Amino acid sequence: MKICFVCTGNICRSPIADVVLRRMAAETPMADGSVLADHLEISSAGTGNWHAGEPMDPRAAAVLDAHGYADHGHRARAFKASWFDLTDLVVSLARGHQQTLRSLARHRAGGGEDHEAKLVLLRSYDRRAGGQVDVPDPYYGGVADFEACLTMVEAGCRGLADHFSVQLADSPAGGAKVRNDSAS
Repeated sequence: MKICFVCTGNICRSPIADVVLRRMAAETPMADGSVLADHLEISSAGTGNWHAGEPMDPRAAAVLDAHGYADHGHRARAFKASWFDLTDLVVSLARGHQQTLRSLARHRAGGGEDHEAKLVLLRSYDRRAGGQVDVPDPYYGGVADFEACLTMVEAGCRGLADHFSVQLADSPAGGAKVRNDSAS
């Protein structure tokens, strides 16, 4: 399954989510003796190319490092409309990103109606989100904002990892398409 996290510039929230889910997936055992990471291809992108080619924001990298996560050499990039056909799930960090992606899908060749089920919000997988669906952008904030971002991303990624584990366990081939039935 191919998952792509999307935020604005792909230097804070989406690369944090990418790193967090990679580790969670590597630590999530499956019934067949594999780990969840063996079944996922995880990436991230931005809604625009403002930071294309740049590494993760140093503050994002620092908060990840402080919590034992390792940056995998991230370089920012923009999400391309053609990726809808190559990605099973496009996970937005905020409603604005989801709206931009919907527009991108509508304006691509062939329209975007078939991609709606692929567009989800990360916090929709967090049972404790209490209706709060956006992960606020920490870019203009300080360390506390990046810490809060990581906490929200970890909760959403835990729910997403649990969702994938159940879905893959229920799949006879172990590689079914992602169903968006547990997210709101």
